[in-house]
Amino acid sequence: YDDDFMKLITKELKNSFIENYGIEANDIFTFYAEEDLEKQQEQVEKLMERGVCGLIIQAVEEAKIPALADQCAEKQIPVVFINSEPAEEEKQRWSEEKIAASWVGTDGRQAGAYQGQLILESPEHGDFNGDGMVSYVMIQGDLDAEDTKNRTEYSVNTIVSSGIEVEKLGYAIANWNRAQAQNKMTQLLSQNGNKIELVIANNDDMAVGAIDALKASDLSREEWPVVVGIDGTDVGLEAVKNGEMVGTVYNDKEGQAKGMLELSFTLATGGNLEDLNLEDGKYIRMPYAKVGPDDVDEYLDR
Repeated sequence: YDDDFMKLITKELKNSFIENYGIEANDIFTFYAEEDLEKQQEQVEKLMERGVCGLIIQAVEEAKIPALADQCAEKQIPVVFINSEPAEEEKQRWSEEKIAASWVGTDGRQAGAYQGQLILESPEHGDFNGDGMVSYVMIQGDLDAEDTKNRTEYSVNTIVSSGIEVEKLGYAIANWNRAQAQNKMTQLLSQNGNKIELVIANNDDMAVGAIDALKASDLSREEWPVVVGIDGTDVGLEAVKNGEMVGTVYNDKEGQAKGMLELSFTLATGGNLEDLNLEDGKYIRMPYAKVGPDDVDEYLDR
C-alpha cells in the first residue's frame, strides 16, 4: 500500500464497483501481499474459501502468474491480472485450456520512450555543462520486473537514437519506493555531486524521492539536474507544475480501473468478452501520455 499509483488504482476500483455496479462496500476485499509470494497465495486461498466471484491480482512475481492462474482455475474463479504482463505462451495457454483469466496493463517500452522524449524536449536536453555529453543516474524499481527493464532501456535508447551521447554515472535499485530513492540518491550525490545532469526514475515516487535528496543537499536550485518520472501520480504532477521535474509519463489509472472492472465483472457474470473490443479478444493495454509543464494542469484536474 506504499505505492502511490496502486493506492489510486485501488480507490478508483472501489468507487466504481460501488457506484457503477451496485456492489456493497463490505463485499469488496483488498489485501496487500507485502512482496511475499507465499502470503499472496494464502490470501488468494482465503478469498476463494469466502466464495468470491472474481479476483483482481497484482502478482508479486511475474513468473508465478501461471501458478496463480491455475489456483483460480481449479476453483473456477475468474481472475484479472494487472500491471505485470504474462508471457505470450501463458496467455496462449489460457485460451487453449479455456482458463477464465485476463490481463490489464501497459507497455513499459512506450513509457520509457516517452520519458526519453521529455528529456529531449527539456532545456539543453540535460546537457547543462555543454560538453556534448549528458551525464545521468538511473533509479530503478524491481530489477526482476519487465516494466523496470523496458522503462530503463527505452528511456536511454530514445536519447541515444537522437544522436546525443550519454554517460551513466551510476544507478540504484529503490523498489518503486520514495524513501528508498531518497537514500539512494543521497549516496549518488555524495559520489558524483554536481556532475549529475539528469535523473531518470522508473516511477514518480522514486523521482520525488530523488528530489527530496536534492532539497537536502548542498546544491543550489540552479545546480539541480533534470528529473523525470513515470505514472502521473498527484505528487509527480505537482512536482512538474512547480518545476522540480521536467515531466512525467501519465499512467491512465482511470482507464485501467475501468478495464479491470469491465473484465472482472464480465468474467464473473459469464458475459461475452467479445463485446468489450479487447486486444486479442481478452486483454486491455492502455496507452501512456507525455506530461510536460504545458500539459500538467489538464492531468491535475482529473
